Amino acid sequence: MAKHVPRTCYTRTTHEVCGHKRHFRSYSTSPSKPQACANGPLTGVKILDMSRVLAAPFCTQILADYGAEVIKVEDVAKGDDTRHWKVKGEDAQWKPGTGPMSNYFASVNRNKRSICLNLKHEQGREAFIRLAKDADVVVENMRPGVTEKLGIDYKTISKVNPAIIYASVSGYGPSGPMAKRAGYDMIAAAEAGLLHLTGERNGPPVRPGLGLTDMCTGLFTHGAIIAALHARTLTGRGQKIDASLFESQIALLTNVASTWLNMGQEAERWGTQHPSVVPYDAFKSKDLYFVVGATNDKQFRALCMLLGLSDLPNDPRFNTNADRVEHRDELFPLLNEAFAEKTTDEWVQVFEGSGMPYAPINTMAKVFSHPQTDARNMVQQIPLDAAKSGTISILGSAVKFSDTQPTIRRQPPLLGEHSKEILREVGYSEETIADFAKQAVI
Repeated sequence: MAKHVPRTCYTRTTHEVCGHKRHFRSYSTSPSKPQACANGPLTGVKILDMSRVLAAPFCTQILADYGAEVIKVEDVAKGDDTRHWKVKGEDAQWKPGTGPMSNYFASVNRNKRSICLNLKHEQGREAFIRLAKDADVVVENMRPGVTEKLGIDYKTISKVNPAIIYASVSGYGPSGPMAKRAGYDMIAAAEAGLLHLTGERNGPPVRPGLGLTDMCTGLFTHGAIIAALHARTLTGRGQKIDASLFESQIALLTNVASTWLNMGQEAERWGTQHPSVVPYDAFKSKDLYFVVGATNDKQFRALCMLLGLSDLPNDPRFNTNADRVEHRDELFPLLNEAFAEKTTDEWVQVFEGSGMPYAPINTMAKVFSHPQTDARNMVQQIPLDAAKSGTISILGSAVKFSDTQPTIRRQPPLLGEHSKEILREVGYSEETIADFAKQAVI
């Protein structure tokens, strides 16, 4: 096991952005080389990442943060679609001539090296198989049937590397009547029920502000890969993993699904309310919004005391949670009137130390100036060659380890930045690599 190295490879700096103080952990070593402090729990695991967009790249970035070596295999010239997905005005952030880069791509592709391979070319396919012989994991989210046509599917790769863990992420899974359909976050969220649940009461469906179905699929897949790696230590065998956006979203229906399956009760949209806990909502304060929940009768009494409504729990309509669920439309006007009397910051002060579950609804400015964000090292600043400023701010790891800490060792790669380097590592000569470049194999 690798010797533990203390976390001394970065320094804390403070910058002011748009009038808000923001704290960063800045790395001083070259992002093109692994740092001495890399000591993650997956150190030594090698992953070939053929994925693009969000679900699978999010998965492989987590594995990379945990220490795995991830080689991102991209299309020649174009690369991952998200390299080209930019918000209005973003082009001004990037140096011209460094190749396609975006904040979207950078958010899910750090700690990876990039190789461009033309997998439709026989020599590109052979190079991929040579890389796969020495890999622990392959991750792909190509259109259904494409890996088979290219000759890089699990059946083919497992013949040259029986220990390979081969993870495929698709829209609907490899079997069933929808197997050949392309899948995207909002499409799966619609067909698997999330958009039926999301939106205001009696209002139209609303897409969540993030690609939650995509990212949850990435989370499911990263856990499955780690489980398969553990199983391989017991059996010596690799295996195929199939994950899909549709199945992930159905699995996320949890209690809503249970209510339908066991009671036949159709789900409703509740906005920020809860179908079986009242009150649990976002309340309009004098200026912004304030979220609070009373998950039991004791908390409801405490809430009423804080709001100056001490007689409310004695009202037979609101005495128990079951009563409040039945009479929510009579309760909420009373709560709304009370919350409108103070600003959100004033309510935060009132609720501080109460033991109640509460929070303001924060803007991005407030999230990233929040003391807890800083305390948990959730923003870090690293060098990035493609950025005009020379650096980029990225999110830290969501999970901390007491010993084998996740690390950010590499900048999000330029397109094909490591093609030659990676081919050298698997034995290709300089002459062959130069020939590959002439033939657009790389």
